[in-house]
Amino acid sequence: MSRALPKYNKRRVVLIGGAAAVVLSGAVIAGSALAGTPDKGTTQSARTLADPGTISCPDVKSQLPAVPATAQAEVDRNLTLLDTQITEANQRLVDTVGQGGANFVQNAILGPLKDKRVSTIDRIAIAIGRQGTKPQGLDALAACTLNAAGTTNTGGTATGGTATAAPSATAAATQAAGGTAATAAGTISCPDVKSQLPAVPATAQAEVDRNLTLLDTQITEANQRLVDTVGQGGANFVQNAILGPLKDKRVSTIDRIAIAIGRQGTKPQGLDALAACTLTK
Repeated sequence: MSRALPKYNKRRVVLIGGAAAVVLSGAVIAGSALAGTPDKGTTQSARTLADPGTISCPDVKSQLPAVPATAQAEVDRNLTLLDTQITEANQRLVDTVGQGGANFVQNAILGPLKDKRVSTIDRIAIAIGRQGTKPQGLDALAACTLNAAGTTNTGGTATGGTATAAPSATAAATQAAGGTAATAAGTISCPDVKSQLPAVPATAQAEVDRNLTLLDTQITEANQRLVDTVGQGGANFVQNAILGPLKDKRVSTIDRIAIAIGRQGTKPQGLDALAACTLTK
């Protein structure tokens, strides 16, 4: 009997040690759970708490006159595009929540969305006008607003969802220094459209000249915005808030030039390739 005791004691030690290890492992697992290691559910909850709101745009379809049958397909295609643009903007609102400064939503989402809608609405009006009277004033439906939890601007005054930005310290310093910050901001360079045009019919010259002047104005305004917002936003601010919207405006303006020429001759193709601009330092 006395000889069996050492084996018994050894077995008891092993059993006790194993039980202790199980208890210790359970404690570690429980501790980890109580520590609240972030998981997908926690991340989703955090995102829900930071609700960015939703974008609301005026309804275009209800404001259209009778659409000629020959224009219906093109009009419907562009109405669908308007819906797609809103969906994409709302998704971007979610994806970029918390990014940028006070005017990020206005500059990087609502502004570019308005420019896209102006271009799309203009195509709708042109399509109707080919077979009837071109509707006027539809561009007033282009601007959208941020609703619910979001706000378009916390540093200025937001009226009807359109932000009026308070002048930035950088912009104020630029004005005080006589515009010296323009060098730091760089300048915007765009392809020349006039030199790429075919012969312009005399009856289209006035409209073409008017839109060529508008292209110059758009570049001037973009360069000024570059100066006024220097230092704002993240790495992609200039592309998202200035170059992107400028391209959209130029696409619409260049398209009007091509249409004007095409009414009296052959509509030039491929001019949209001249719409994109670049930032040079």
